[in-house]
Amino acid sequence: STISKDSLKTSLLQLECHFTWNLQKEDVGLEALEETILDHIKFVKECNITDYNILSYVCHLKNSNEEGLRNLQKAEEAIQEHHPGEIARRSLVTWGNYAWIYYHMQRYEEAQTYVSKVEDSCKKLSSTAHGKIQLPEVYAEQGWASLRFGKNYFERAKDCFENALKSEPDNPDFNAGYAIAMFCLDSFSERDSKQLWPCLEALKWAVELNPDNTTLLALLALHLQRLKRASEGERYIEEGLQKTPDFPVFLRYAASFYRKRGDIGKAVKILKRALALTPNSVIVHHQLGLCYKFQILDLKKARYPPQQEVDNLIELAIFHLKTVIDKKPVFFSAYSDLGRIYALGKRYEEAEEIFQKVLQRNDVFWDVKQEIYFHYANFQHFHMKSESKAIKYYIEGLKMGNDSYRRKQCSEAVEKLLQQKIRSGLGDATDFGTFGLVHKLNGKREEAIECYEKAIALDPNNEEYLNALAELQLSI
Repeated sequence: STISKDSLKTSLLQLECHFTWNLQKEDVGLEALEETILDHIKFVKECNITDYNILSYVCHLKNSNEEGLRNLQKAEEAIQEHHPGEIARRSLVTWGNYAWIYYHMQRYEEAQTYVSKVEDSCKKLSSTAHGKIQLPEVYAEQGWASLRFGKNYFERAKDCFENALKSEPDNPDFNAGYAIAMFCLDSFSERDSKQLWPCLEALKWAVELNPDNTTLLALLALHLQRLKRASEGERYIEEGLQKTPDFPVFLRYAASFYRKRGDIGKAVKILKRALALTPNSVIVHHQLGLCYKFQILDLKKARYPPQQEVDNLIELAIFHLKTVIDKKPVFFSAYSDLGRIYALGKRYEEAEEIFQKVLQRNDVFWDVKQEIYFHYANFQHFHMKSESKAIKYYIEGLKMGNDSYRRKQCSEAVEKLLQQKIRSGLGDATDFGTFGLVHKLNGKREEAIECYEKAIALDPNNEEYLNALAELQLSI
């Protein structure tokens, strides 16, 4: 019997699996994501159903559907081993992925078989038929996949784990996912510490339920560090180093803890251990690059910097950061890290080239782009000695977001530059006009009007200044 492709597609869209969760490959480096998952499978011996499922989807995105099927077989084996009594319940996502991959391979009969398997199981498992089923395991599976796809998805991950916890509030796995999602959301928000409490509670509870999970110990330590309770946090790091001295995920977080404490030597030692275990880890390469940058800046503070040592560190930092960009071209902040290292080595053409490469992309998040504008403006200001370009790019950064930390930095830097020019008597109409724009962007109406008036006094027919002034005067 021939299966109608359209009705098959309609059924496929009803399934809950990686293919229907709207996980966009633009948000991750597929190479890097694949490495991460393979490393996780290698070092986490527990149940890897989640890893094999997401790996099957990544394989599909890389156009290797055969490989995708092999990973789904591994997921099935893991389900049989770990959940022999609940095969159907635990297989819904796996079967959904099977159906989609067969569909993409134009093997419609097989796709239909898996669609039917899911639909039949859902009918048995739930009173509401229709194949849409709200099982906590399925929510959790979507939660873990969302965490893997990066910061666009953290909010969704948190919601998924919250939904899973509604039916099983003490499930260790769901609590772990929820705590990790909370931690990730907190890392990217500039919230006040009042809002950091739910995250602390979630992490403490997750640690209690998962006593062997050192990733959670490390996140708890990093979170305490954020709350200015680093010495309390260090106890957890030391405990984790005892428990899992060779678990790369833990080692990366431990290194991050020491780097933020300013103990760069210790961080580098731990990262080298992690690199030996996972030589392709983008995160380890990036962290090493950052550590070497700190060491370079530190050595350059000396009255007579040891040039040979500085040069060696610059070479190392460049090697690691280039590796990051090669393996994960969407790791945008690494471009500006690399640009700054080139600048420290006085390799200005290469610095300019790498900054331009990332500034010309239109798929960079505003907050990362703002950070890159800030660093590029600094590069123009301090290395290329171009005040006009520095001012231009500080203002580009200033135009984004409202009260982020980087916006404040752009604002302070550009105001300082303009004030110096004006105080030294070299201020021209352009400088006053620019200062007017800065005040306007910062919502300081009176100061903006004053600056535009001075600019017009020096350049009476300038349309731009006249319009800006008229607009400000109207906004009373």
